[in-house]
Amino acid sequence: MTRARTRAAVIAPVVFAAAVQCLRLSGGSAAAQQPTFSSRLDAVRVDVLVTERNRVTLGLGPADFEVLDNGVPQTVDLVSFEELPLNVVLVFDLSASVAGERLEQLQVAAKAMLGGLKPRDQAALLTFSHRVELAHPLTADAGALAAAVESVSPAGDTALFDGTYAGMVLGASDPGRDLVIVFSDGVDTVSWLSAPQVIESAKRSDAVVYGVSVRGVGSIPFLKDVTQQTGGSTIEVDSPRELSARFLAILDEFRQRYLVSYSPRGITSGGWHRLEVRVKGRRTVTVKARPGYLAR
Repeated sequence: MTRARTRAAVIAPVVFAAAVQCLRLSGGSAAAQQPTFSSRLDAVRVDVLVTERNRVTLGLGPADFEVLDNGVPQTVDLVSFEELPLNVVLVFDLSASVAGERLEQLQVAAKAMLGGLKPRDQAALLTFSHRVELAHPLTADAGALAAAVESVSPAGDTALFDGTYAGMVLGASDPGRDLVIVFSDGVDTVSWLSAPQVIESAKRSDAVVYGVSVRGVGSIPFLKDVTQQTGGSTIEVDSPRELSARFLAILDEFRQRYLVSYSPRGITSGGWHRLEVRVKGRRTVTVKARPGYLAR
């Protein structure tokens, strides 16, 4: 199945070039440009997680969903489940504080998650410290990516904002459903982009971002804002030994999300569109989805 190209994120060339530069190397100062996304209104895709009493609700179809676009009810055309391959982008903090057991457990967790991928899925590794580097591009070769995970080493400061932004850009580069997992154990110290710029970009991206952090560190407020805007979650761990279980749980939860699609009708074509997704007649369920998208 080809991807319905209704991403809430088609990157403007100048911004994509800046992101590629950010991926390849850092150095010097950056007059950070505001990330710019756009969306066409031929169709809109929304990744939706439905749970009841902390258990995922399965078996729903198009008639079960109600979608409001800027308050206007829409007709849901498609609800699919596991039809599109995944693009899993691992965005790892490799600043100097991620050393010893933290690095070892992070590598173990990454390789465990790679073992849970299906043949059509792809994954990539992007790291950040005082620079953002693409350690391995999107690939279906889990062995090659595991080798890249094993070869990383920590050093330097923390460009958390730049790394998160670059991860969203990278996920948007291939057809599939985009899952971005950001791990950090500290606060941003050297990014070119500001937190508000990255959060604004998250509002326009259809990647689902999950943030994983060590409990008590300062990255949580930023990660919570980013994940809220993309319909993901933020997870705090008390010990690095929890990372493997957390990564596998994220992958499992993401696979159980519905992909809801509709063709917007009765609304203006431009600007920010507020989304509300509900399940009809099921007041006890919890629905998690991105809160909106930007249309051109």
